[in-house]
Amino acid sequence: MSTIQDPQSATKIFSLYGAANTPKPVADEVQDRFLKLLVTQMKNQDPLNPLDNAQVTTQLAQISTVNGIEKLNANIQAMASSFNAGQSLQAATMIGKDVLVPGSMLQLTGGSGIFGLELPHAADQVKVTIHDASGRAMQVMDLGAKPAGSLALTWDGMTTDGAAATDGVYSVSVSALRGDQKIDAKTLAFGSVQGVSQGSQGVQLNVGTLGPVGLTDVKQIF
Repeated sequence: MSTIQDPQSATKIFSLYGAANTPKPVADEVQDRFLKLLVTQMKNQDPLNPLDNAQVTTQLAQISTVNGIEKLNANIQAMASSFNAGQSLQAATMIGKDVLVPGSMLQLTGGSGIFGLELPHAADQVKVTIHDASGRAMQVMDLGAKPAGSLALTWDGMTTDGAAATDGVYSVSVSALRGDQKIDAKTLAFGSVQGVSQGSQGVQLNVGTLGPVGLTDVKQIF
């Protein structure tokens, strides 16, 4: 079994090893402590029972792994920071834009309101119901067949009895069928991007009364 007998030679080897691998400050501190302990252990080893080369190699491999993980973490953090900065810049260009995002609110202004739908699959029959604040159905829109994807729609403010609805906040619900199978269709609300913020959940768009919305939740931009 081969062993390391000369602690002075080992000290030189580990000094070169430490110089050849210059990690981030945290990893450097860990490596320094490790090498100091290892060299001290070698200097004070029992001459009759010296350290095994395999043990030393294993310990070196362990510290090398720690250094690699530290470097990888640092690189990932740098990439994440760069990605967040890119997202913030992209989001800032959306201020003043109108968007469709998940939601059921419909704002009727001047006898007109914009909303939307999102269909995961093509549908043979799509119906939209517009409700007032008390939940009463004001209008039912039979849209017929529609393809998969997001769809922008408008309501002219007319109710089922032919009267004009007053301006205000309404809600929208949707039902969709493909043959006899129900499709999980979603309603989309219309709003204007008024600002951008960075929080624990990443970049958020401030869409007025619709509140904060993530970039990935934007289905259409106008």
